[in-house]
Amino acid sequence: MEFNSLKDSFERVAKKQKVSYSKTHKVADLIVQEIDKAIQMVQSSTLEYKSKLAELKKKLQEVSPLSQLEGTQKELNIALSKYPKALEKVLNPDISKAYRNIEFDSRVVNQIIACHFYRQGLFEIGDCLIAEAQDVEAAATMKLLFQELHQILEAMKSWNLKPALKWAAANSDKLKENGSDLHLRLHHLQFLKILQKGSRDEALKYARTNFVSFAGNHMAEIQKLMGCLLYSDRLHESPYAHLLSSTNWDTVTEKLTRQFCNLLGKSYESPLSVAIAAGIQSLPPLLKFMTVMAGKKHEWQTTKQLPVPIELDKEFQFHSIFVCPVSKEQSTDDNPPMMLSCGHVLCKQSINKMSKNGSKSFKCPYCPTGINLTQCRQLMF
Repeated sequence: MEFNSLKDSFERVAKKQKVSYSKTHKVADLIVQEIDKAIQMVQSSTLEYKSKLAELKKKLQEVSPLSQLEGTQKELNIALSKYPKALEKVLNPDISKAYRNIEFDSRVVNQIIACHFYRQGLFEIGDCLIAEAQDVEAAATMKLLFQELHQILEAMKSWNLKPALKWAAANSDKLKENGSDLHLRLHHLQFLKILQKGSRDEALKYARTNFVSFAGNHMAEIQKLMGCLLYSDRLHESPYAHLLSSTNWDTVTEKLTRQFCNLLGKSYESPLSVAIAAGIQSLPPLLKFMTVMAGKKHEWQTTKQLPVPIELDKEFQFHSIFVCPVSKEQSTDDNPPMMLSCGHVLCKQSINKMSKNGSKSFKCPYCPTGINLTQCRQLMF
């Protein structure tokens, strides 16, 4: 709601600015026109120029009353003066009360930032940062991991699939283990690229060479591609025209990036970007809470949990959360979820209470099965 009001304030300022610019620009054009006319009349007439200047002054006063421009500028200045106050109200510049004073390992922070630059293909900036931080080993490792990826992506921007196909062929076994059809998708794009050049025989030869190994699981898709051969000279007007959409390249590019990062054991999204985006969502409720609880700063610095519940979007939820159906408490490292021999799941502390720390068996609270603590197994989500 607060950001909506901020947006409204910005739109009001923008509207005033457009009106002011439009009026000023219009008046300036009229003034230039009148001055040009006066110059032409002075140059072509033998009359005294003073009378012409007096006539010009009169016309300029009629064209642009000074009060009109001053009024428009005054309205803009008022709107501009109010906007910073609205901005400061919503975007609190002092965020120190909403975070803890934690000591960070500067070496780790530098590596995280450098890794983010390398993910974005900003290798020179990453190298500069690591050089300043004197952490060359980390730079060499992280740079090599992502340099090949960006070379492949740059080639794909130029419709060159050779580097991508070479990488997919070298990692075909791992891609199959992950259940990925990336290798076929790349051949799919290369086949259509050849066909678009009008070389139907060459496209058929390419299909026979590269599609055979995928026929077992992807026959329907391969048959659709073979249908394209009938329309090689008018593919854009064929029932398969949608296969030529640039969105197909975007989809394959994203899939390749995901698989590349996956095989490296890295996340698709930059951890730094994710942390900042999640922090942006978390900051407003924390600031609001700490403003209300101004006297509880010390407690906030020492507590192990956030003082208020923070609802983040689904893209920031990476782990399953288990709540014990008996104690209604959320599982932790010290109180993990445990599966009973009957298949039901409780938290460890609940099981310990019911079994008197393993001294006796007990019945599952959800079925009549007798449970022994030694038969319980910890679950890993």
